[in-house]
Amino acid sequence: MLWTVLTLLIMLFMEPLLCDRCPRKCICDNLRAFVACTNKNATEVPASIPQFTQKLDLRGNDLKVIPTGSFFPTPYLTHLSLQKCNIERIEEGAFRGLGRLVFLNLGSNKISFIYQESFDGLSSLQQLVLEKNRLEEIKPGAFGQLGFLNFLNLGENFLVYLPDMLFQGLQQVKWIRLSNNMINVISNEAFAGLPNLRRLSIDHNELQYFQSEAFTRMSGLTRLELGWNPMTFLSEEAVHMASLKQLFLNDMAIQDVSFKAFEKSPQLSLIDLSNNQIRSIQALSGVEHLNRLNLTGNSIRCDCYLRHFKQWADSQRVKVDLICSGPGHFRGDHLDSLRAIDLKCGNFPEEEDNQLPVTQKPEDEICPRICDCRPDDKHVLCENKYLQQIPKRFPFDTTLLDLRKNVFNSIFKEAFSGMKNVVSLHLQNCQINELQPGAFISMDNLVYLYLSHNHLSQIDPEVFRDAPKLGYLYLDHNRFTTIPMGAFKRLPNLFSLHMQHNSISTLPDNIMSGADKLHWVYLTGNNINYIAQTAFKNTKHLEQLYLDENLLLEVPTQALKGMSFLKELRLSKNPIRYIGNGAFLPVSRSLQHLYLSDLGLEQISSGGFTGLGRGIKSLHLDNNKLQNLPNMKDFNGLELINLANNLFNCDCHLLHLHRWINSLNLKVGATCAGPKSVKGQKVRNAPFFKCHGNDKGKTKITKKKRSEKVQPTTRKATHG
Repeated sequence: MLWTVLTLLIMLFMEPLLCDRCPRKCICDNLRAFVACTNKNATEVPASIPQFTQKLDLRGNDLKVIPTGSFFPTPYLTHLSLQKCNIERIEEGAFRGLGRLVFLNLGSNKISFIYQESFDGLSSLQQLVLEKNRLEEIKPGAFGQLGFLNFLNLGENFLVYLPDMLFQGLQQVKWIRLSNNMINVISNEAFAGLPNLRRLSIDHNELQYFQSEAFTRMSGLTRLELGWNPMTFLSEEAVHMASLKQLFLNDMAIQDVSFKAFEKSPQLSLIDLSNNQIRSIQALSGVEHLNRLNLTGNSIRCDCYLRHFKQWADSQRVKVDLICSGPGHFRGDHLDSLRAIDLKCGNFPEEEDNQLPVTQKPEDEICPRICDCRPDDKHVLCENKYLQQIPKRFPFDTTLLDLRKNVFNSIFKEAFSGMKNVVSLHLQNCQINELQPGAFISMDNLVYLYLSHNHLSQIDPEVFRDAPKLGYLYLDHNRFTTIPMGAFKRLPNLFSLHMQHNSISTLPDNIMSGADKLHWVYLTGNNINYIAQTAFKNTKHLEQLYLDENLLLEVPTQALKGMSFLKELRLSKNPIRYIGNGAFLPVSRSLQHLYLSDLGLEQISSGGFTGLGRGIKSLHLDNNKLQNLPNMKDFNGLELINLANNLFNCDCHLLHLHRWINSLNLKVGATCAGPKSVKGQKVRNAPFFKCHGNDKGKTKITKKKRSEKVQPTTRKATHG
């Protein structure tokens, strides 16, 4: 009887929990704590979902916005599906209260921005899917509370740039998927602080070179997928990743691979270089664990030039997937079926009969005969073909057009008519002296424009009117004596400007007008001696500014105002002899890398580094004439410092520097130029620090002396 009563009481108590009201358009399975409200055209999250629901499926509705606190009534959710809900915005705190959620799918929506507090409250989340949205920007810190996330899917969005510390807080993430975006720039610290990341998928993007510095930060990465990016070569030590085991570089535009490219990645076991443009390859250095190398889809001849590579592959027991493109008697053979001794060079008359001409094309194919059109890559290569005018009849879907090393002189109006899909245009070394307005008509998707090493001295701003997406403009090594006023007013998306090694002498007021999204400006190797206070007005997002190898006499402090995001400033090789108080104060909160080498610098005021310190990661002061430095105690986050080749006078005035250097676990390079007794010794190891005058032997610092502020000395080194 008692058992029956207890059972009834339990059932009466549990019934409201298990049989809580179910939204009219939904299906509720209370036994499995599952609710499905799919494809119901709902415009908001149903309000009457049972409180103890664990799995909620809202796919195929029309929610548009996820307001703050939308899921407060369902705190026990562990799985939430919100695909195809036309979601455009996630308000800050939309998921607060979902501390048990482990899976969140927001795929196939219309989300453009992720804000810093969009995912607040998801402290247990393990999988986050954001693929197939319209993401253009993710604010750093947006993932800061997702400490248990192990999979992040950001594929098939519109991301172009990955800023520093974008993934900060993802301590447990193992796989980040960034496939099928438009990424072309990755900041050096974008992947910093991801100790457990093992797999990164960044294929099908717009990376034009291997981002060595950014990828090196991923100390535990074992699999890197980079296929379908328009990279053309891998330089020496490009891949510097100690834990990497699998590297996918397939279906790119790689033409050359340095034999030392993978030397700093000794754990590699698989390298996939299939479907590239490689014509020859050498034995690879430093890959003792490599057991498979995929080279299928490249035009590599199995002749005497491949013999050493074959011998290396056999001796190292590397399985090489390679189908010979020639000579004729080996064409179509697998390299594994051949012996190294069989790989010979010579005249093979049978080749002419068996080989299809590489450049021969059907009459109705749209491709200039003199060019090499690659439909699989959507690339057209017309490099160094002695062309004097832009050819016509390119494939309509071309994304990369290479016309470098020809002789065009002038680029006329509608020169690229119909080329609306081109993303990257190469016009280097073409002796161009004029760009006519309308030259880039119809190039709506142009992102990279290479005009380096030409004869340009002027540019009409209207030239860029028809390329609104242009993000990377290379005008280096031309003949500019000034930056044309308003030159960038038609470039609202300009990200990186390269004008190094011209003859520019001044930067007048508001010279960067219109380029409000500039992040990188390179002006190395000009003749700049004057920078107006408002030269960089409105370029508030500037991160890198290269002003080295110019004629500046002082730090352009006023021009730095407003650059609250500047991380790297290069002033090396300018005739700056003195740095006054507060010289870097406008950028002191953001600056991380400061280059002041080869200035002939004689003195830095006691307040010259005011505001700098904790954020600085690298400081370059080598090859100057410094006898002392201001107090450096705040520079406690340094990863690199260079003080070599200065005139440090190792007496008591330098004691603070001696102590600071000894507190660092870094190579500094500072040596004593005097007194004579310690000349040439490291400042770190100098046995004593004397002052000449009243002291007798050892330095004695009284309480009075310690209370005095040590001022930097400007006197020349003494000997004796």
